[in-house]
Amino acid sequence: MVNLTKLAAPLDVGGVRIRNRVFLAPMSGITDEPFRQRAHAHGAGLVVSEMVASGELAKGRAGCDLRIRHSGLPVHMVQLAGREASHMAEGARIAAGEGADIIDINMGCPAKKVTGGYAGSALMLDLDHALSLIEAVVGAVEVPVTVKMRLGWDEGALNAPMLARRAEQAGVKMVTVHGRTRCQFYQGKADWRAIARVKDAVSIPVVANGDVCSPAEAAAILDQSGADAVMVGRAHYGAPWVAGSIAAAATGEAATNLPHEPTALAAYVISHYEDMLTLYGVESGLRQARKHLGWYLDRHAGAVADDSRKAILTAFEPARVIALLRDVFSRDPQPLNLRSAA
Repeated sequence: MVNLTKLAAPLDVGGVRIRNRVFLAPMSGITDEPFRQRAHAHGAGLVVSEMVASGELAKGRAGCDLRIRHSGLPVHMVQLAGREASHMAEGARIAAGEGADIIDINMGCPAKKVTGGYAGSALMLDLDHALSLIEAVVGAVEVPVTVKMRLGWDEGALNAPMLARRAEQAGVKMVTVHGRTRCQFYQGKADWRAIARVKDAVSIPVVANGDVCSPAEAAAILDQSGADAVMVGRAHYGAPWVAGSIAAAATGEAATNLPHEPTALAAYVISHYEDMLTLYGVESGLRQARKHLGWYLDRHAGAVADDSRKAILTAFEPARVIALLRDVFSRDPQPLNLRSAA
């Protein structure tokens, strides 16, 4: 088994220094500014914006500015998705102009609304076209460009090693590989050993992604893939501290800034809620925060009464939601689910 201490070491990505090797995955509708700030504060080595549609960004569509704006963190990484080289290049220029230190290209999203537009993991069906997008982005900006991909479209087309090799030749400085095909979506178990074929194909850093929820799993994915870093995604639902907790474990220490007590957790959840209302405005923020509140309740207050849960997730008055959250977490007798990562 690989020693976790590898994850505590800094990593250079095209001249940008990353403080450790446990990263927060970009997740659409989740890794917005308030979430990234919390994950970074807990010790995640790198945090990535939600996926931004390059065409919408290039056309100045409302809301894109919130996804790419600099949040004051040491490394600002923006992920772009798209199908048109001109839009990808322009989106990269706009993101770099807003302070992005790294531009990531999404070639891994399995969602039908993305692949139906021949973006995301659909790009792995046409590597020549995928490379035209990579070349357009690399040529448009001075900052490092990275790519996130899957193993391939399906089991009959496991072409991640070839895409990674060609991406490196085009100037990409790091690749992240989710150990599933697009057709698997998130079903079954990620194939960590298959990521090793990508590692063997390139000399740039490779980040392994898929089903990492704990320090033990981080060690296992490193052992089986030979990767240089790990990326953690869905394990963060209701727990923005997971990547940071794994990074702390890599140093042999326990995470020190978790909200261990019920009142501290209530204050943590309320602060996250209020930051989302500030970012999006009350009307939009109320809707967008509900999934986070649901995850916090599922993870840390599973015994909450159905009527209280429904009220928290449907109320339109922020003050009422806050009062309910404070009440639920202060009186819930069950142990808080604050394991280092789970």
